[in-house]
Amino acid sequence: MKKQRKKYERPLKKWDKARIERERKLLKDFGLRRKKEIWRAEALLRKYRRMARELAAKRDKEKEKLLIKKLAKLGLLNENASLSDVLSLTVENILERRLQTILTRKGLANTPKQARQFIVHGHVKINNKKISYPSYLVAKEEENKITVQKGGE
Repeated sequence: MKKQRKKYERPLKKWDKARIERERKLLKDFGLRRKKEIWRAEALLRKYRRMARELAAKRDKEKEKLLIKKLAKLGLLNENASLSDVLSLTVENILERRLQTILTRKGLANTPKQARQFIVHGHVKINNKKISYPSYLVAKEEENKITVQKGGE
């Protein structure tokens, strides 16, 4: 069995006021349940930025294209983006691609909390496949295939 690893790191400074305020605003704006979800998005962003820096140093064009293609598929970048665009990504960009946020932005749910509830209760399907994780990163082509079953349908 594969060893489970944490997908996030806690902040180094526990009581940094600016960070705490920024995280509180993100929690409210995106309807997140706990700060661990922000830290997980930050870790994912760190991973992609680290890969971009390494590829810029190596000047490996094929791997650059693969990274940009993957991020474009997720809807974080355009197809004709560069490595500097990867380095300019923010946590908000990643949080915008979560299923919970997309449901709210498309008007399928009134609030982020309601979107989260629909997802957790199993009312949301993508390509007729039930998704029960609010943190699911929605690919660009999946965005139009999201359906919500309200009530006893």
